[in-house]
Amino acid sequence: MDKKTLVIGVIGADVHAVGIQILNFAFQEAGFNVVNLGVMVTQEEYIEAAIEAKADAIVVSSLYGHGELDCQGLREKCDEAGLKDILLYVGGNIVVGKQDLTEVEKRFRAMGFDRVFGPGTPPETTIEYLKKDLGVA
Repeated sequence: MDKKTLVIGVIGADVHAVGIQILNFAFQEAGFNVVNLGVMVTQEEYIEAAIEAKADAIVVSSLYGHGELDCQGLREKCDEAGLKDILLYVGGNIVVGKQDLTEVEKRFRAMGFDRVFGPGTPPETTIEYLKKDLGVA
């Protein structure tokens, strides 16, 4: 089986590094190739890395609450860069304050994200969806 490649990172001005390291480890253990961009990643850096690595998915993490702003336009930029079919995931504390996850998910889906995960989602859940969405046994 060809290993699927994920580009992961913490978007925007976010410097929360622990969570992305946990995801990096969990995704590798689950059999994915992982390109970990670390913290304070721009949309352009995700896209450049995805093109370079021929990635199957971009997994955006955010913990400081401004993910909604940071993620606006990412799908369009991916499309423009020739990544129309790339899977886009987002998770963490992606909005300011306590908001209904159903509403948050609707907004992120409207922005072109395939999956939206709220705070405290275990890596196993994300891995389960990645395997399903990427057709990995």
